[in-house]
Amino acid sequence: MKPLKEFTIPFVGLKIAKHQFEYKVNKTFFEYFEYEDFNDVNIKVDLVLEKKSTLLELHFKISGTVNVNCDVTNEPFNQSVENEFDLVVKFGEEYNDEYIDILIVPHGTYEINVQQYIYELTVLGVPTKRVHPGVEDGTLKSDILEKLEELSPKLKENKEKEEDIDPRWNTLKKLLTDK
Repeated sequence: MKPLKEFTIPFVGLKIAKHQFEYKVNKTFFEYFEYEDFNDVNIKVDLVLEKKSTLLELHFKISGTVNVNCDVTNEPFNQSVENEFDLVVKFGEEYNDEYIDILIVPHGTYEINVQQYIYELTVLGVPTKRVHPGVEDGTLKSDILEKLEELSPKLKENKEKEEDIDPRWNTLKKLLTDK
């Protein structure tokens, strides 16, 4: 996969100090990764790169919304997303990304691409269970919710059925539990 140029930071010409980068991420960014769970995306990425003499420190902060479908009703809604991540980039003999928050790049590397980190931060910032806020507070009116309510088991009916059982069966049930 060819990296997107706008997310490549050439750090070799930067002074030893903190540097600010801002990115706007939309749906085409996720289409590049072939990720199709989002209907629409409006994410702002604030990246602070602190260049030091022997390493780089990157602090990612994302905030915004992604439009996803509700897991209960399949209704689209805007899910707010906020996430932060710190990454340390060190220089070594060969490329190594085995560690979560440490990236080792070969000596002589002059740029770093941050698109994969932005992608992962956004996807991991979205809750695994996506429930429309209208479902939680009861304001959403949907055919699916009405059908779920209609088909849900009624607790009172189950208790009445248990009371109608012949009491002789209860002594037989005791035999099963006395083992």
